[in-house]
Amino acid sequence: MRLRHTVVAALVASTLVLAACGGDDDGGDEGSAGPGQISFYTDKGAWEPQFLAVSDVSETSLGLGLDFTGYSDAEQYSAFIRQSFRTDERPDLFTWHTGSELEDLVAEDLLAPTTDIWQAAIDNGDVPEAMQEHFTVDGETYCVPMNAAYWVMYYNKAVFDQYGLAEPTSWAELMTVADTVKANGVTPFYETNILFSFVWFQTLLAGTDPELYNALSTGEASYTDPGVVEVMEQWRGMLEGGYFGDPGDQTAPQDQLKGGTVAMINFGTFLSGQLNSVDMVSGTDYDFFVIPNVNPDLPQTSLIFETGPMCTAKDAANETSALQYAEWWMTDEAQTAWANARGDVSFNPKALVQDQLLADLNEQSASGDYRLLERYFEATPTPVLTAALDGFSAFVTNPGDPMPILETIQAEADAYWSSQG
Repeated sequence: MRLRHTVVAALVASTLVLAACGGDDDGGDEGSAGPGQISFYTDKGAWEPQFLAVSDVSETSLGLGLDFTGYSDAEQYSAFIRQSFRTDERPDLFTWHTGSELEDLVAEDLLAPTTDIWQAAIDNGDVPEAMQEHFTVDGETYCVPMNAAYWVMYYNKAVFDQYGLAEPTSWAELMTVADTVKANGVTPFYETNILFSFVWFQTLLAGTDPELYNALSTGEASYTDPGVVEVMEQWRGMLEGGYFGDPGDQTAPQDQLKGGTVAMINFGTFLSGQLNSVDMVSGTDYDFFVIPNVNPDLPQTSLIFETGPMCTAKDAANETSALQYAEWWMTDEAQTAWANARGDVSFNPKALVQDQLLADLNEQSASGDYRLLERYFEATPTPVLTAALDGFSAFVTNPGDPMPILETIQAEADAYWSSQG
């Protein structure tokens, strides 16, 4: 039987080391999962039911299941994974991040390559070829996509219907919608000062100048460039103009949308599952639209996507089985089970997504009308991201002159890129 762990937040460093060698139900090493079981670690502890639902499918189809351990604290999870590589009990499969954090593990030769798995999946039409670059370091591909999500604008259909509003197809129309609900006492947009404080920076910059957006992630542009400053001033005007809810409100975004506290939420498509969990019905109680560009002259609409890797540790106890599981994870069978368990889209276009809104978005995203841009969180090097999240959180809480914040972020960017040679 699968061992189902939930690792509590209060772990100290010594506990992290011991956890890598902890016992399972039979008193054996946790890193050595039982027959047909693969040790799987993730910082998505709340997603345990969804992972185990797919594990049930894989046990029947593949003869392999997940021995699940979930963390709720991202920093403690990262510390545990890094510590586990110093022991003989490294995880078979684990979730991680693209960008600099993936590059760090590759530089230490800690990951099993998956280039052949990717090529077979691409040839079979199971994954867009363009996604592979986000998992490739120095010509070799590592990990497979754990999930995919697009960032869109969710809205409360009852609020839109009450004021006779239609889905906007331009930025000007979006702001007209916002002005209409605001004039009727409804806050237009959700905002937060924890973790997702970057979302509106991402939306405004990607929708204004996608080339500049990409250049920031590679160090080819500065956070003090005029285009970035202009976006921050636009954001500041919206914050001071009352377009956003209280960023310190601890009420879950799905509850804010359900209660009509806010009319719209700029969020990843995984919000669909959270809305369903509070008895909002897709297409009846809520809907979403792709956010129009701020700059109407851009040839394609910018669509932010995110994907997180599921990685196989090199020389793990069950490396061969873990790679077999990773290969299966890319298939339409696995992704149909995963997308519907999560209530989200899938990277596999052949997955049979039950939610029609999400299925339509899957089709839209591949139409050629959209320019896919990696989510700011993954596209930004970790030290720069840390400074940016701190700065953006302060900015949405107390909007003011953005230059000191941008200068602080750029100082971190200068230090990071200079260290990369």
